[in-house]
Amino acid sequence: MQDEILREFYNLALAQEYILQGGVDYARSVLRDAVGEEKAGEIIGRLSSFLRVTPFDFLKKTDAKQLLTFIANEHPQTIALILCYLDPEDAAPVVGGLPPEVQVDVARRIANMDRTSPEVIREVERVIEQKVSAVMTTEVTQSGGVKNLVEVLNLVDRATEKAIMENLEDSDPELADEIKRLMFVFEDIKLLDDRSVQAVLGQTDKKDLAMAIKGVAEDVRDKVMRNMSKRAAASLQEEMDFMGPVRLKDVEDAQQRIVNVIRRLEESGEIIIERGGGQYV
Repeated sequence: MQDEILREFYNLALAQEYILQGGVDYARSVLRDAVGEEKAGEIIGRLSSFLRVTPFDFLKKTDAKQLLTFIANEHPQTIALILCYLDPEDAAPVVGGLPPEVQVDVARRIANMDRTSPEVIREVERVIEQKVSAVMTTEVTQSGGVKNLVEVLNLVDRATEKAIMENLEDSDPELADEIKRLMFVFEDIKLLDDRSVQAVLGQTDKKDLAMAIKGVAEDVRDKVMRNMSKRAAASLQEEMDFMGPVRLKDVEDAQQRIVNVIRRLEESGEIIIERGGGQYV
């Protein structure tokens, strides 16, 4: 009985992994070769009942712009069928990107759609999945590089970013310098001109600011304080004193939120960051 239970558990776990990798049809195909048609169907049936695998589930991880590229030239009925199985927040930008005349046709078909045979759904799924797989494979071969790493580091937590950069500075100084030229960390706030610092402070939560500058270098703290009114600076100091000892993780989280503000202002062109003798917006 133990052996049978373990074997059953193993098959279910394997099937779930296959479903995540390539969908239900892929999982059924692989399992069919391993355990036979009947057993494969039984395993997939059990998993489907609690995984609630829905048609076009593989599209839920696809960006709206990419999805629009995949289906823009399909028949309006096909587009409507696909959108019916997506979450409304995912379907909305796709509808918005369609030509006006197609938008109306698709909207009408969605409203009038009732039931669709499983065979039709599976066939449309198969065709769309082939298109997605072909494009995704091409994109994977073209991904990577320093810019891609910077985009990742911009989104990780402050502790992870700091640990990676410190290790790169020791093991590959040239790469670390190249990454630094493309990214911004909290301590780099001293590189901003006064107007930019004031713009950042205007969109920063005061509690986050008080938390963020606890324990930073004096020149960084002075840069912040100099760009506040005497009253605001005194209030900030009081806030810091009132906090008392704080966890390093809380400080790093607050710093990361402020860095996100800085990067957003930078991307919109509202501030300019000077680095390495040059400027970039």
